[in-house]
Order: sequence, then structure tokens, then C-alpha cells
Amino acid sequence: MVEFSRDGDILRCTAVIANRRGLHARAAAKFVKLASGFDAEITVSRRGTTVSGRSILGLMMLGAGPGTELEIAAVGREAEEAITTLGQIIEARFEED
Repeated sequence: MVEFSRDGDILRCTAVIANRRGLHARAAAKFVKLASGFDAEITVSRRGTTVSGRSILGLMMLGAGPGTELEIAAVGREAEEAITTLGQIIEARFEED
């Protein structure tokens, strides 16, 4: 389940990794490809560690396995579209399984 919130100009969503392999290289690459298409600054956080939503290596360093809760934040002209799309791809298990 994806939950959305707003804090001033920052849009946030919380999503739980549901695919069997977690946020591995292929899933991270899919996320980054989507994130890079938006006019918004996107970050992903887990347990106090925040990385760019446009960094495959950064996303993989979060160690987000199945069941991990991530917070995605976006600021910018297309922040709402970005948050919605990225939340949906996580909810759809990165279209893997």
C-alpha cells in the first residue's frame, strides 16, 4: 500500500517493497529511468539514509529487501506525477512477479 502526504512544497509517499528480490539492480534501474523523466528533485529514504532517486547505486545501497518501507520525496514542477508514478511501480512489484 502506498500512502501520500504533503509538507509544504515537498510531496512524500511511503511504499513497501513487495517483489521477491527487493530493490535489486534491475528494479533500481527501472525506478531511476522513471525518476529521471520528471522535472522534480526526487529522494528515497530508509532508516535515516537518504539517496537520490536518480542513482542506481544509491538505491541499491539502501538494502531494501522484501517488506522494506521506503519514503519517496519529490519537489518540483512534476513532483505530484513523479510520486504517483514511482509509488505505482513499487506497488506493482516493479512489474516483475
